[in-house]
Amino acid sequence: MVFKYHLDEIKSAADYLDKNIQSSVICFNGPMGAGKTTLISALCSKWNVKDQVSSPTFSIVNEYKTYAKDLLFHFDFYRLNSVEEALDIGVEEYLDSGNICLIEWGERIKSLLPDNIYTIEIALNKDNFRTLKILHK
Repeated sequence: MVFKYHLDEIKSAADYLDKNIQSSVICFNGPMGAGKTTLISALCSKWNVKDQVSSPTFSIVNEYKTYAKDLLFHFDFYRLNSVEEALDIGVEEYLDSGNICLIEWGERIKSLLPDNIYTIEIALNKDNFRTLKILHK
């Protein structure tokens, strides 16, 4: 499945993903500046996250609560040097928790990812639009 959008239409992209993904683990891959965190923020808004969403580049994981008191985890593995670092923060427990896990740079922990996940490939087009490609594993 492919969806094309401009950043002004980020809510439409979040709506599209909300309707087309049925997994608690979702990876977002794309080059630096493609809008992974922006898209995750739009999804969190749609899912009624009450906390402010920000990139966990330095903390590696942010925990957010929804108004329904559900937990959602947002990872950024850009700075990860090894899979062992992900294991050290307890990534397997997060992934097995049943809570939604939104993962930027998920390809860096590919060997740890469970089956039945969705990967969102984000491409930045020359016309300043983004293209989302949804892959299901």
